[in-house]
Amino acid sequence: MFILAAAGSAVGLGNIWRFPFIAGDNGGGAFILVYLVCIFLIGIPIMMAEVLMGREVRSSPINTLRRLVTVSKASPAWILIGWMGVVAGFFILSFYAVIAGWAMDYVLVTAQGTFEGATSATASATFNSFLESPLQLMLWQTLFMIITVWIVARGVSGGLELAIRVFMPMLFILLVVMLGYSITTGGFGEATEFMFRFEWDRMGVEGVLAAMGQAFFTLSLGMGAIMAYGAYVPSQASVPGTVTIIAMLDTVVAIAAGLVIFSIVFANGLEPGQGPGLMFITLPLAFGQMPMGTLFGTVFFVLVSFAAITSAISLIEPALAFLVEEYNAVRSRVAISLGVITWVLGLGTVFSFNVWADVHLIGERTFFDLLDYLTNNIMLPLGGLLMGLFVGWVLPRKLVSEQLQMSSAALQAWFVAVRFIAPIGVATVFVYTILRGILG
Repeated sequence: MFILAAAGSAVGLGNIWRFPFIAGDNGGGAFILVYLVCIFLIGIPIMMAEVLMGREVRSSPINTLRRLVTVSKASPAWILIGWMGVVAGFFILSFYAVIAGWAMDYVLVTAQGTFEGATSATASATFNSFLESPLQLMLWQTLFMIITVWIVARGVSGGLELAIRVFMPMLFILLVVMLGYSITTGGFGEATEFMFRFEWDRMGVEGVLAAMGQAFFTLSLGMGAIMAYGAYVPSQASVPGTVTIIAMLDTVVAIAAGLVIFSIVFANGLEPGQGPGLMFITLPLAFGQMPMGTLFGTVFFVLVSFAAITSAISLIEPALAFLVEEYNAVRSRVAISLGVITWVLGLGTVFSFNVWADVHLIGERTFFDLLDYLTNNIMLPLGGLLMGLFVGWVLPRKLVSEQLQMSSAALQAWFVAVRFIAPIGVATVFVYTILRGILG
């Protein structure tokens, strides 16, 4: 269940459209190879650090840091890692719910046959019209938050575990169905070449940094979600083994999603777009031009919605777990309260695409752009960097070795990764993105 939960946290919207595009745009197979190296040298070591902290204390991220700081006789300032992660997850959920609402809306829109025989202008107009309607965005944002709150309010076994038991197998089944269908479209060979060709000349520094950043962010590191889930990992479970399985599942989903998307795109003679344009304009257009496109388009957006829900659960759980522990509060009431606050904050993102589209808070960034930049480029990498340093340099080595149960050689290799390689890698991406944001 921990593997499914953590995989659900890691598998989200970024796997389905961001990973395929940046892989194809940065040398295909060359990017994927560098990405896998980064997964093993950066992602897995930091993920293991989060899991072992959670399992050692079996508490919320903030209280976990409190306890470990006491055990390590370290500065209380380290506790800020827990707070920053909880706040980052809370902020991310506020805009994630809005974007996920788009996918839910497109389940209905696609099922109605809106894109059958549609032109590029029609697909673009449909998406733009949707974004220009605050009421429509709020409707789907509200529905998504209600589903998320209902799940987490039911508790660990009745809510989280039950949802993951249903959603994750369904997600994998739908992905396999879509992958099988993509092989029949006629564009599978071109999609394979687009994603796996080794073009080192297109990799460059930008590509390496993109691979490092994707490896870190895709595993939901730095915000306490994995630490919170780690609190439920059985003592006899292998931390290195389970974390490696999660990383591989996440990567397989990303690659499979890429093959599905680009098979459909190339089969219809379309250009691969980027970001929301790929998922909400190019793909619906492609579905509308193929046999049984309405059915498979609907299935695709159901898959995206499932992925979004499993990620959203992990975003709200750290804050929820802390408040329930700290104040002995009723879980359902805390879930509803957090859901309402998140919903209100999310209105800033809703309005960023319509009535506040011309309102720029810092530079050219809208409310949504600023929140996205603050969390993904500052809070998460900084949180992951500090977690790696805390576990690698501050926690007692005996505590770490007892949790990981690795051979001395493997443990030493892990310490090298979590003390030096991962922090340097994350810091490089962190500094680069900050400078790029400042200098444009």
